[in-house]
Amino acid sequence: MDRDLLKQAAIFSELDAEELLRVAEICKEQRFPSGQTIFKEGEPGNRLYIVAEGDVRISRQVPGSGEEALSILKPGACFGEMSVFDRFERSTDAIANTDCVLVTIARPDFEILLDFDHELATKVLRSVVRLLCQRLRATNESLRSFLSMGMF
Repeated sequence: MDRDLLKQAAIFSELDAEELLRVAEICKEQRFPSGQTIFKEGEPGNRLYIVAEGDVRISRQVPGSGEEALSILKPGACFGEMSVFDRFERSTDAIANTDCVLVTIARPDFEILLDFDHELATKVLRSVVRLLCQRLRATNESLRSFLSMGMF
């Protein structure tokens, strides 16, 4: 597992070389051909993903409209972490937008690592909070723009 790739992922950006090595030990690699569903909204969230190669489309199904793409993730992007932390169902679909290589970490392995190494856990959780705050701010700004156009 490439520690440089892990370091690019927002939730692992604060980790030192030794900590990245411990995370790398629990990583697996998965390949998805273009168009294949990685996970669907409503499924249990049992792993997080990091894009190693290719692009991943994050989307939702909108009744009466079909698929709405929310973002296209590039190498180094992490996704699926919300369900790993909160144990709720997936909130979106993830689809291989191109042929992809993804690094995955299963929730049980991740939880054991976080329980075992409290300093690593603190760094990861701080990064997750920062990432979720950024996403919430972006969502708030999108909502503000939407409402200011009178489209409600």
